[in-house]
Parts: sequence; C-alpha cells; structure tokens
Amino acid sequence: MSGHGGTTFVPLNIAVLTVSDTRTEENDTSGQALVDRLTTAGHNLADKAIVIDDVYQLRAQVSKWIADDNINAIISTGGTGFTARDNTPEALMALFDKNVEGFGEVFRHVSLNEIGTSTIQSRAFGGIANQTVVLCVPGSTNACKTAWDKVIKEQLDASHRPCNFVPHLNINAQQCETRG
Repeated sequence: MSGHGGTTFVPLNIAVLTVSDTRTEENDTSGQALVDRLTTAGHNLADKAIVIDDVYQLRAQVSKWIADDNINAIISTGGTGFTARDNTPEALMALFDKNVEGFGEVFRHVSLNEIGTSTIQSRAFGGIANQTVVLCVPGSTNACKTAWDKVIKEQLDASHRPCNFVPHLNINAQQCETRG
C-alpha cells in the first residue's frame, strides 16, 4: 500500500496507555484527554490501561496490543522525560519494526510555541510494529492535547493528504465501511 491519503475517513481502533506510578482511572486526565479526542474524531477506543513505569510491564502491555489484529494504533502518555523512572523509550523502541523519527521532531517543533525551549526535554517518539503505529507523548495533559490536535489527528485520518499512517496499518473490512 502507498502512504498517500485517501478520500474516506476510516475509524481506527486505538489503544491508550498511561505510563504512571501514581495515576488512577479517577485522576488520569492525560489518558482521558486522548480518549476524548480520539472518540470525538470518530475513532474507536480499543482498550485503555495504566501501567507503572517499568520496562517489562510496559513491553508486556504494548506487545499484547501489537499482537492484536484488531488494534491499529497505540498512543501512550508519560514516561518520556529524563528522571530515573522515565523508561518509555527504552521499553518500547525495542519493539518497533520501523522508527518514526519525524513524530518526535514535529511534536517538539509544535510544542516550542507553547512551552519554549523546555520542549527539548521531551523524548516523544513513534514507531510501527506489526502494522500498528505506536506514538508516545509526554504525560502532561496539555502535551497530549497538543500532540493529538497538531500531529496525531491528521496522521490517523485516512483522508489526510498528501499522506498518513492508515495505509500502513492492518485495517479490516469492517473498518473500511463508509461512515454515514
């Protein structure tokens, strides 16, 4: 498949992962911001989890989702900074078939206008594994909103031109039915 944009929106099945030692479903504003935005855009929430910032627990959860043919994309929030507990890049990059270097670059570029040079402390990154795109953003709610609104939304929209990630994903026939 080519990477060119199509003409019809395709609702994707997206899993959301919050990486945190302290957040719960009741106070996970970052994960909830992603859920709200993806469902408002017409996508489906395939699954949601909160996992502590442990390399092996993160790999286990994301590997499970990557192996699931019904999940097209994974967005994680948290664990991308420089503290000793920030292990998301180390945990997940090892799972990728291909890195999406431009994702982190573009995220830092657009967030420069919001947080200035502090954006260099973001290790936002992305990759593709088993025809599933994995996009990892910082844990702040504002970072999640910026990432979705200014980068992710368009790249997960099959009608976005000149290209998007949808042609690279394992999409089933039911997902390709035209939305009414």
